[in-house]
Amino acid sequence: MEHLKDTYKHKGKRNLLIKEIEKMGIHSPEILRAFFEVPRHYFLDLALDGMAYTNAAFQIGSGQTISHPYTVAFQTQLLEVKPKDKILEIGTGSGFQTAILCALGAKVYSIERHQDLHFKAAQMMKFLNYDARLRFGDGYRGWPSYAPFDKILVTCGAPEIPNELKLQLKVGGTMVIPVGEGVEQKMLKIVRQNETEYTLQELGTFKFVPMLERTVDIENKKP
Repeated sequence: MEHLKDTYKHKGKRNLLIKEIEKMGIHSPEILRAFFEVPRHYFLDLALDGMAYTNAAFQIGSGQTISHPYTVAFQTQLLEVKPKDKILEIGTGSGFQTAILCALGAKVYSIERHQDLHFKAAQMMKFLNYDARLRFGDGYRGWPSYAPFDKILVTCGAPEIPNELKLQLKVGGTMVIPVGEGVEQKMLKIVRQNETEYTLQELGTFKFVPMLERTVDIENKKP
């Protein structure tokens, strides 16, 4: 990955993208700074370098996509990330969202069911010197051995809210998850009030790749 360069041209385009998502309602200075700190073009194929700072989603292999920058920023803003927050991310994907959370000072635990993407994201975290803990596996059941979490972020569309994830949230903690079985999902913000009660807000409609239970992809396994 030593060939990756972050030029003045990249930074200029990144600033334009930041201004665009700010106009769309992303007002957190910390999130906007994180979007400047993390070079999105690092997470895309070289052929897409010129389009990396458009507000668009792109294929990243294994049938998965890197989300629109606005979607990443919107979910992150809903999560209200604080430094040292312990965050569980379901769906590492390219690792871009993972890196944004790390740039905000969170301690990130991220699960990816596609082994090839898991390996690539792990290499990128090392290259960027982010201390995220990544795991290859089924994210539907969370990561019980590291629970409870201050925040949980799901970056794929779940048919329903997985109960295992709710139980791994600290009292007072927040989960942001897109839910729905169709082409579009409702973005939900869930806050755990006590051991048994949760509040739920519905905050817009988005499109995500589906969250699949008990499935992992090892077809692209690397040594």
